[in-house]
Amino acid sequence: MQESHNYPHEPPHRYSEKGTYIVTASTLKKQHFFDTPQKKTLLQNLLLEEAIKHHWELKAWAVFTNHYHFVASNEVNPETLPKFITAIHRISATKINRIDNQQGRRVWYQYWDTCLTFKNSYYARLNYVMQNPVKHKLVEDARYYPWCSAAWFFENAEKEFRKTIMGYKFDSINVKDDF
Repeated sequence: MQESHNYPHEPPHRYSEKGTYIVTASTLKKQHFFDTPQKKTLLQNLLLEEAIKHHWELKAWAVFTNHYHFVASNEVNPETLPKFITAIHRISATKINRIDNQQGRRVWYQYWDTCLTFKNSYYARLNYVMQNPVKHKLVEDARYYPWCSAAWFFENAEKEFRKTIMGYKFDSINVKDDF
């Protein structure tokens, strides 16, 4: 059964397909709440921890001052995606507000997700997420941005697979990323 939440103020979320999803989440009004290395590390660690707790296998991720992207798979229960993201948002907001002495402040706006059903779409989005720090002109080589998976991917992926992924163009894919 396909679960759907279609409200005028949010994008539709459908979690009926087992497989891989790309997710983008934005802070409220694109505010730069995660504006220090400590805060970005907090968010990245939380993403990695909650992925394990909610049985999502992260394939790629990138964390920024006002948004994040990730590609993750769940072949058993994709309906856990909202709980996974809610946990990231609830815990990170609580911690960031404690750091900033801003209890109760709203941090997160919403998120967008897409189930990736084609290999080419998956490959292009893997490359997109890993190259996102370059897109945002934060580094010239994504491997040197500490809050994304590019360095991990280069160290752990087989050479041919790395070459395949890095060869995929992503400039025309449709990912919300006007940050």
